[in-house]
Amino acid sequence: MSQPLLIFLNEVAGGRKLLEAAREKAADASYVVVVAPQNQPSVGQLFAPEEKAEAARARVDVTLALLNEFGIDAIGEVLDPEYDLALGDAIRSHRPAEVLLSCTYDFRFGLTRRDLLEWAEITYGNVTTITHIPVRIEDDSISLNVTHTLVVANRTLPSDDLLGRLVERSEERPHRYTIIAPAYDGVSEATVARNLAGVIAKLYEADIDATGQPMSPDAFDAVKNAIEHYRVDEILISTLSGEESQWLQDDLVGRVREITDKPVVHHEAGRPPEAVAAVVAEGEVTETAEDSTVESNEA
Repeated sequence: MSQPLLIFLNEVAGGRKLLEAAREKAADASYVVVVAPQNQPSVGQLFAPEEKAEAARARVDVTLALLNEFGIDAIGEVLDPEYDLALGDAIRSHRPAEVLLSCTYDFRFGLTRRDLLEWAEITYGNVTTITHIPVRIEDDSISLNVTHTLVVANRTLPSDDLLGRLVERSEERPHRYTIIAPAYDGVSEATVARNLAGVIAKLYEADIDATGQPMSPDAFDAVKNAIEHYRVDEILISTLSGEESQWLQDDLVGRVREITDKPVVHHEAGRPPEAVAAVVAEGEVTETAEDSTVESNEA
């Protein structure tokens, strides 16, 4: 008799390694369940302590949407803020054959700073298989031939030109993308999760590594937080055209350039060639650090 497959998300939505493991094992499971503790991620979607449940729900929703993109039906749950209680409750409730534990290497919790993976194996290894799915792969962080790009986007996430540019960059040189989606008025959480999952799924299909998650409504703070948390070689900010973009009105690109020495590339989604020519004529040049060519129409 088959048993469930339990996916435990620690701080962020699972990445390509988690998807590969889930696709391999889901067919033999009675059902798939994705759970997350109501913790406060070190880089989070929402910063107010009372909104920890919403932050956990966001990463569960993105993972559910991503699994759905690959034909895996799953259910999701947000559990206790304490890691041990959340994992224990999930295992007792679902009695899984295997737990895919998505967390960083040597993640520690509680006042005694217990190692989460080691604790899970000791506590539940006799009733289920605990499989560690690293959130950030060590080989990625030291690989000199991979460019780690932080992508900042929300309303342009479904844009074909954004996806095309990300794929194009990876064809020129291997990339690993971390996509953050600061909350935006008029765009629901469900829509953000679905759009994030859609672009990540297409990158996976092109054999490109990527992760993504919703972030706080203040786009500048979200970028600043991500820079502090993630390995970043360059930043790509994708916006609508100037007259439509609140981020451009707030000078998000300029403000980000002031806080980092990393290259900051600006893309405007769907901008027609004649508009780009007009911008160049006026002297407003948006450059890449690699070749200093105009990329305003390649969001």
